[in-house]
Amino acid sequence: MAGDKDTLLSMGFDAARVSWALKATGNSGLQPAMDHILAHEGEAVPDLGAVTEQASSRPSDAMDVDEDDTDALRAAGINVDTAEAKSIKCSLCGKVFKNTALANYHAEKSGHDQFEESTEEVKPLTEEERAQRLEELRQKMAIKRAAKAKEQEKEDKANEAIRRKTGKDLNKIKEDLKLKEAQKEAEAKKREKLEDAKARAAIKAQIEADKKARAEKAAREKALREGRPIVDAPSASPSAKPAAAAQAGVAGKDYKDTRLQIRMSTGGQYTTTLPSDSPLRAVAEFVAAQTLDVHVDTVTFTQTFPRKQFSAAEMSKSLRELGLTPSAVLIATP
Repeated sequence: MAGDKDTLLSMGFDAARVSWALKATGNSGLQPAMDHILAHEGEAVPDLGAVTEQASSRPSDAMDVDEDDTDALRAAGINVDTAEAKSIKCSLCGKVFKNTALANYHAEKSGHDQFEESTEEVKPLTEEERAQRLEELRQKMAIKRAAKAKEQEKEDKANEAIRRKTGKDLNKIKEDLKLKEAQKEAEAKKREKLEDAKARAAIKAQIEADKKARAEKAAREKALREGRPIVDAPSASPSAKPAAAAQAGVAGKDYKDTRLQIRMSTGGQYTTTLPSDSPLRAVAEFVAAQTLDVHVDTVTFTQTFPRKQFSAAEMSKSLRELGLTPSAVLIATP
């Protein structure tokens, strides 16, 4: 009916959904159409060409009166030939419907399957009843929409909680990664700084060694020019070396400790101070404690200036006896 359609449209329902409800309920009234809309609110509107009116098998069966029933009614004094059916009545609940479509809709909703014809006339709704019915429908719709909105709000809160937790986890992962990167960068800078310091120390020591070597060379050349004997020269008399060693030994007695700078032939250097009476093996044990690449029994030491490689027999001699006091630079070879 055009009036029912206009009423449903004025309530804010979609036109296609209203047409679907009216056709599906056989234009049986506002209430069935509204119930249909509420029952199928979340469904997509189908093609109206494929929508058929509700079946009328159960009420129609109730309307068919066989001959035995007619005879029984006549025997009871009821004139079935003149009685005019004005409505359809549900035998289970007593509700009266003005047409088959409404009875079918009732059967669909309630599950009742026993109907009969009735001479009781269903009066049309008054304007007041119609307004009351519309208000009831609006209230049902509002309650259903409020429940749906509450459920949607609950779902949105759950999704927001998940999103926040995921965001916190991602932020923590990012912070951890940044911290690890910062630590790696700090360690790299520290290693670089140590390597630079070692390189500068090595260069400085080499410069000092070169300076000392040049001074020694100049002293030898000057001694040659002046005709004086050279203590460490091969042509020097055998008595010169014992004299120099004795002089060094006398000077070494004045130093209780010996400071050593040990350069590794494989790279790196160490500095330590040992008692001057310590054997050279103590230096080997010190270096072996600093790195796994060195073994006490296999490491060898070489003095930079004057150039000298210490033998295995000299490992038991003291630093004082070897003339390494008060300080010396040794090159360790694993």
